[in-house]
Amino acid sequence: MIRYASCTQSIDRVALAEKLQRRLSKEDKTIDILIQVNTSYGQSKFGVVPNEALNLAFEIKRMENIRIKGLMAIGLLSANHEKVRKCYRLLKIIQQTLQDKGIAAAELLMRRSGDLEIAIVKGSTMVRTGTAIFGERQYPDRYYRNEDT
Repeated sequence: MIRYASCTQSIDRVALAEKLQRRLSKEDKTIDILIQVNTSYGQSKFGVVPNEALNLAFEIKRMENIRIKGLMAIGLLSANHEKVRKCYRLLKIIQQTLQDKGIAAAELLMRRSGDLEIAIVKGSTMVRTGTAIFGERQYPDRYYRNEDT
């Protein structure tokens, strides 16, 4: 299946990037990735913690078949828009830090249909709009837990 992919959006640890690198090497293929950052520090969210994102990026940058295209974060599930904005501001700061260190992380994917406008204002270059297109879906609590509760 990897031969059909052009980008993966959720690399959040070195071990996962190394596994991807091995597969890509066998296929003689290069792929773009987005590093997933847990900007909300939510225990139910995946992603590298923000203060480790730079180290992860430098580890991945050494891998021949992987190009860091940018960063992604799952939006905080909260009715408090200031909390959501804070998470997206942090992702933008991390992006700028990576760029200042020579890692061309041009794309920002801030995802969730419910905060689409906030994500765009905060610099998102890509958005995921599954709920806007497909409607509300049921997820296990471990994936999406309202951070206001």
